[in-house]
Amino acid sequence: MNGEEQDYVPENQTNGAGDEAQGDDVAALKTEAAELKDRLLRALADAENTRRRSEREKADASQYAVTKFARDMLAVADNLKRALDAYPAEARAGVSPQVKAVVDGIEATERQLQSTLERHGVKMIDTTGARFDPNLHQAIAEVPAEGLPAGAIVNVVQTGYIIADRLLRPAMVTIARGGGETSGSPSPGNTPGSTVDTKA
Repeated sequence: MNGEEQDYVPENQTNGAGDEAQGDDVAALKTEAAELKDRLLRALADAENTRRRSEREKADASQYAVTKFARDMLAVADNLKRALDAYPAEARAGVSPQVKAVVDGIEATERQLQSTLERHGVKMIDTTGARFDPNLHQAIAEVPAEGLPAGAIVNVVQTGYIIADRLLRPAMVTIARGGGETSGSPSPGNTPGSTVDTKA
């Protein structure tokens, strides 16, 4: 022996304090890993939400890009319709060929305008046999109408339009007053929110 004696520590014996410190380190690493995983999942979810929002906004932009222009073009469509309504078909009989050509030209222009609007997703609101719907119609008056239930559309004063699935302009309509309903049919006035305030 060289005089320097070293304590022999068997391999299967370990330092208890070292184990405890090592266990704390492992627990801290697991906690940190869990936090990082949570942050990663949140970041991925945010990225996915941003991507979906961007795609939705892009689709809306392409689908509704013509909204303002289409709304302005409705005034042109209204004027063409008024011009034709002011000169009904029975009044056209026996007119000169020049006048007939002008009227035919206005009709062709109106058809082409409606076709162009439809090609860009702008469509007329169909009011045939419809009841008043505040999502699509604007009631301007209640009128007596024999044989029609209360709330039925009697006359369309101004055509309404939708663009894709959104309202572009409500149809201005007159609706049947409650007295014209058939017996046994429930009155819309008996349900909340079913009456129309025409004095507002």
